[in-house]
Amino acid sequence: MSAPSLVPPVSCAECGFRAEAADASAIAAIGPEFQGELSGADEALLRKRPDQTSWSALEYAAHMRDVIALWGGALHRAITEDRPRLSRPDPDIADRIASEAGYNDQDPGAVLEQLAANASRMARKAEQVETDWWGRVILIGDEQLSARDIVVKVAHEGHHHLLDVQRVLR
Repeated sequence: MSAPSLVPPVSCAECGFRAEAADASAIAAIGPEFQGELSGADEALLRKRPDQTSWSALEYAAHMRDVIALWGGALHRAITEDRPRLSRPDPDIADRIASEAGYNDQDPGAVLEQLAANASRMARKAEQVETDWWGRVILIGDEQLSARDIVVKVAHEGHHHLLDVQRVLR
């Protein structure tokens, strides 16, 4: 069985995401959106997993913090290097990182501050992308993602995981 594609969807029936809405402002909004959902919530509720296979709201927020940092770096490399290459990540790495980094034990306020800072930093980077740079690519394993694909991917992840957070908190 092959790993799922890293190329983001044009739309997502589950969360309602549409790629044409993905831009720097959509990335910048991720931090405040997560803060709006998680701020003021009972800490026990933030750490509660609804079942054995789902993350807690805090784990989703910490995951998004790290996703934005990772893909922000990929965007930087795509626009500053000529066809940089990265190895393809293990598809199970997110669960392993969440466990090993103790996402559910981290301070919610710090996670939200870091998530917002990463989103703001990536949004500023996306604002700097020249029109003719959106097609610049990064090679990840056997896939090619453009700078535009990276922004769409992060915007979708943020939108989708915000829905996951809302489900977990309700």
